[in-house]
This record gives sequence, structure tokens and C-alpha cells, in this order.
Amino acid sequence: MKNVIIFLAFILALSVKAQVVDSTMVVQDSIAQQALDLEAEKAKIEKIEAQEKAQKKAEKELAQAEKAQKKAEKAQKKAEKAAKKKQKLADAISSKKKSIAKEESKIDKLNVKMAKGKQKGKLSPEDINKMNIKIEKSKVQIAKDKEKLNKLMNKQ
Repeated sequence: MKNVIIFLAFILALSVKAQVVDSTMVVQDSIAQQALDLEAEKAKIEKIEAQEKAQKKAEKELAQAEKAQKKAEKAQKKAEKAAKKKQKLADAISSKKKSIAKEESKIDKLNVKMAKGKQKGKLSPEDINKMNIKIEKSKVQIAKDKEKLNKLMNKQ
């Protein structure tokens, strides 16, 4: 009987030891699983951070591209404005030259008309005075236009 009790105590001790070993194995497996889960979470977090970083970089590049596009558009508008201003100045110069030529031809026509009228004796002194006044007005207009033309040429 003594042997049986020792035998039972021995079996009981082995089973308790097996339970302790089993429970430590479960804990170790649990810890290992938690470590794997933690590494997986870290990998997910790193992946998300990398995606966010890439997205921020893409947004920054997009913003820089938009800024460069706006700058190019602004430069283009400025160039167009300068070209338009230059064209307007050239048109004004051309207009003044045309106006001067018109006034000079007007003076020439009046001088020719006055010379023919004097030659034929058809002009009265009053008509001659009127023509001389018109010629003087045209000469004054030519002087003003030449002054404006010089100013425009200096701007060019």
C-alpha cells in the first residue's frame, strides 16, 4: 500500500509538472504570437507612414507645379501686355506721321490753289488772307504733331 501511495504521488507530481510545463508553453506561445502581432502592426504603421509621406510629397510637387504654371502664365501675360503696349506705341507713331503728311499735303494744295488764283487774278485779298490763316493753322498743327511724334519716338 505504501508503494501504491508513493506511485500515486509520483504520477500526481508528474501531471502537475506537465501542467506547469504546458501552461508555460502556452504563455510562451502567447508571447511569441504577441511579438509577431506587434511586428505586423509596426509594419502596417510604417507602410501607412510611407504612404502618407509619399502623398505629402506628391501634393507638394503638385503645388510647386501649379505655382510654376501660374508664374509662367503671369510672365506670358506680362509679355503680351508689353507687346500690346509696343504695338500701340507703333500705331500712335504711324498715326502722327500720317497726320503730319496730311497737313503738309493740305498746305501744298492751299499754296497751289493760291498761286493759281493769284495768277488768274480770281482771288480777293480776303480770300488770300483766309488761305494764309488756314496755312498758318496747318503749320501750327504740324509743329504740335512733330512735338508729339518726338515724345513718342523717345518712348520707343
